[in-house]
Amino acid sequence: MEEYQGCIGIDLGTTYSCVAWWNKDHVEIISNNDTGKNTTASWVSFTEHGILVGDTAKRQAGTNLNNTIYDNKRLIGKRFNDDTVQDDLEHYYFNVISDKFDKPLICVDYKGKEKKLTPEQISALVLEKMKNIAEHKIGKRVTKAVITVPAYFNDSQRTAAKNAATIAGLECLNMINEPTAACLCYGLDKNEDNTKVLIFDLGGGTFDVSVLNLCSGIFEVLGTSGNTHLGGEDFDLKLSAFLLDEFLRKNPDEGDIIKSKRALRKIKVAAERAKCELSSTIETFIELEGLYSGVDFHYKLTRNKFNSVCEEVFQQCMLPVRDVLNQTKLVSDDISEIVLVGGSTRIPRIREILSEEFEGKRLNMSVHPDEAVAYGAAIQGAICSKDDPSGKTKELLLLDVTPLSLGIEARGGVMSKIIERGTQVPAKKKKMYSTVEDRQTSVLIQIFEGERAFTKENHKIADFELTNLPKQARGVPKIEVTFHVDANGIMSVKALDKETGLSNDIVIKDTTRLTQDEINKMIDEAEEFKADDELRKAALNVRYNFEKYLADIQRAINNVELITDDNGDKILTEDELDFLNKYILNNLTWLEDDQNLHKDKIEQAKKQFEHATKDQMLKVFARKKQLDLKDKYVKSSKQETDMDKINQYAANMFGEEDSEQSTRTKISIKPKTNLILKPRVSV
Repeated sequence: MEEYQGCIGIDLGTTYSCVAWWNKDHVEIISNNDTGKNTTASWVSFTEHGILVGDTAKRQAGTNLNNTIYDNKRLIGKRFNDDTVQDDLEHYYFNVISDKFDKPLICVDYKGKEKKLTPEQISALVLEKMKNIAEHKIGKRVTKAVITVPAYFNDSQRTAAKNAATIAGLECLNMINEPTAACLCYGLDKNEDNTKVLIFDLGGGTFDVSVLNLCSGIFEVLGTSGNTHLGGEDFDLKLSAFLLDEFLRKNPDEGDIIKSKRALRKIKVAAERAKCELSSTIETFIELEGLYSGVDFHYKLTRNKFNSVCEEVFQQCMLPVRDVLNQTKLVSDDISEIVLVGGSTRIPRIREILSEEFEGKRLNMSVHPDEAVAYGAAIQGAICSKDDPSGKTKELLLLDVTPLSLGIEARGGVMSKIIERGTQVPAKKKKMYSTVEDRQTSVLIQIFEGERAFTKENHKIADFELTNLPKQARGVPKIEVTFHVDANGIMSVKALDKETGLSNDIVIKDTTRLTQDEINKMIDEAEEFKADDELRKAALNVRYNFEKYLADIQRAINNVELITDDNGDKILTEDELDFLNKYILNNLTWLEDDQNLHKDKIEQAKKQFEHATKDQMLKVFARKKQLDLKDKYVKSSKQETDMDKINQYAANMFGEEDSEQSTRTKISIKPKTNLILKPRVSV
């Protein structure tokens, strides 16, 4: 089959996926040739006869519960012991175990044998299905795609999604954040001038909110927020739990129903169907014949009741909205359009509370909630592959941002930010560091994300070491740390010793980003505890100054030149030297033993040290001044001697009779200006 030179766009969703392509001068959503629908269920089922993908897999789930995989997007790129994964395990009917690296593995029975699959492999099967759908429509072999991911997907999740594409036989030319893709769909034919658009993207399993500025074909992301574990699936689970309680309330003797996967599956299917029906009607009837032990379950569910059951979860959707406005320093009046994307935005209560959040502002529902993301991905595909004969995408430019600050741990546990939150990607930034100990031969580069001043309040992503450094005094080595975030949001970090050329780097692949609740808490705490952080930083600076002062005094009193006079007699007695050395050692030990000393205590200790050692140090300082003056006199005398020679040479050149000319050509040598070197942050 002939290869298609263009690039398709795929929205790999939690519950449903969608594929689109750029056809000459417009985007075309490609319908599933099996069902005729524009979306395909992100379900995979392993049967005796083969593997089913899509709606056929979902339809037969009731008879093949243990071997039918769904909501796989909530597993991809995560650790098995992640709290969200553990929560989800309670609702999965298939078996998930951990491998030796704490990665989830999905266990299925396939053709009589147990098979263990990674979430990437499951996603690859869905992507391959979308690829086949596109090939059926285009009539050519598809090899390239732009794949969308939630804005808050971390590096590990993005890398896993990219790996899934590779397994499916697709080259992922770019990864685009879902709300950004939706904004491309909204703004393709608009020639807006500084229009601020809020994209509210609530899908089946993930939730993103982004604010973009549209200006003459430039789509600039101003801020982004969201929750990779919030969506329609959570509303289904909430309603399912309510319906189960109602069944048990009416049938208290049927408590064993909670052990029946089949019965629980029936309730969940009914809950999902009821949720969808209540988007267009005010009430619906749930009728489950022979739900458990021959007992039927009938319930009339109203929209008001559904809203009441899910209200707590609905309200959680407003937290990222407030966060992104706060992040961009915008108010509701600054937002020109609120664009709804994702199937869950069909829920009337969601629309109602969102409109209330913006003081009754009308919501824009001009884009198709299920297709907008794939539509935008197809536009980006046309840009990446330059396969647009119409030229409509030629002037389009996407400017995305990092959702959190990125940096490393510096001395004292300080968060040294290298890439600030909200920095446009791709981004590449460098910062210089050094060692903190004499003769240090290695440094540990610990990478964090977050907004707090100290790393222990932020989230550790990864770490690596730079070793075999030459043994030098602390502060001498120059270690350049470079952070690079590519267009797909995947980060790499490199450390380079400038003197030797030694380097090491890491591509962040194995990390778990925070949930939105944790991120919101982190940002709130950054403000709430800002004063405490500043106090701790001030105490750290005072500590370092005192440590340096003590080290300088220790070097001075052990310098033979400074403690003996010109005749070789000691200016300090043995008892005085012993007292000073012990006093310095006691203070250094005190500082080392208590890392949480308050600024005032350290300043007080320094004053006490200065007062107690005043008499001895006056002698040392006087000797130091004497040596400095002596050295200055010697240098001055040498300079005068050199000037005499130069002036004599000039006189010889011009002749002794031209004394005036000789005087005019005397050369004046100025001392070199001292370079002021900024201190480097120590690792």
